[in-house]
Parts: sequence; structure tokens; C-alpha cells
Amino acid sequence: MRLREKQKVKRSFGLLEEQFRRYFYQAEKKKGITGETLLQTLECRLDNMVYRLGFAPSRRGARQLVRHRHFLVNGKIVDVPSYQVRPGQVISVQEKSKQLDIIHQAMKSAREDLPYLRLDKARMEGELLEIPKRVNIPVTAQEQLIVELYSK
Repeated sequence: MRLREKQKVKRSFGLLEEQFRRYFYQAEKKKGITGETLLQTLECRLDNMVYRLGFAPSRRGARQLVRHRHFLVNGKIVDVPSYQVRPGQVISVQEKSKQLDIIHQAMKSAREDLPYLRLDKARMEGELLEIPKRVNIPVTAQEQLIVELYSK
């Protein structure tokens, strides 16, 4: 059961085992509840933010768009999907990429509004307002089981 929860989170965020383990140990070192901190860290990855803002149809698609240098963070090109977005940073679509069909299609099928994100569809940019609280993260995993698995 614990392993299934870990695999579910790992797959939903598109991570390999080593990456996931590294995120877990980072979360363990930080203050607060380890499971919540882990999910908050995963939620603040650039590829996930691009997906949550509705610029990509899936996390895999978001990862590819980030790798192909279609997004700016505070006006600078960032092509690392695991980049940690901090509160107040603005994620925008690069000027030459604003005509891409994949981005327009993804924005048409907009997702739910999340309280920790601000989206400006006209300017094709979004902002992380705050580190998301656990209740606002739309992941159906039981993070406590993941903590128990790694605490063996």
C-alpha cells in the first residue's frame, strides 16, 4: 500500500526513483510535516506550474515545452523542468512561442482555478502567489504512507 502511494505520486509528477528519493530527503530536512513539504516541493516545479497554469495539456507536454525553451521566469529563459518556482515569480510564454497551437489548445481547455496561482490569459503569464497548502494541492495521494515507507 505504501509503495503504491509512492508510485502514484512519482508517476503523476513524472519523476524517476532517484529524483523522487532526493526530493523526499530534502523535504525531510526542512521544518514542518515531511509529507506536506514533499508535495509542496513537487507542486512548485516549473513543469508542474506550466501544467497547472494551463499552458500545456499534460505534465509530460509541459516538461517538453520547458525543455524547448518556450517559457520565461521573471523575464529569463529557463529550460530546466525541475526548476523550483518561488512565490512572486512570474512564468510567461516566450514571445515567439505565443502562436503555438499546443499552448492555445491547452489554454482553451482550462483547468480549475487554484488559490495559489494567478493567471493572465491575455498576456499568457501566471504567477505563484504563495507556497500551496496541502488542502489546495489537487493530488489524491496519502503522503503519510510515503513518509512511512521511507522511514523503515
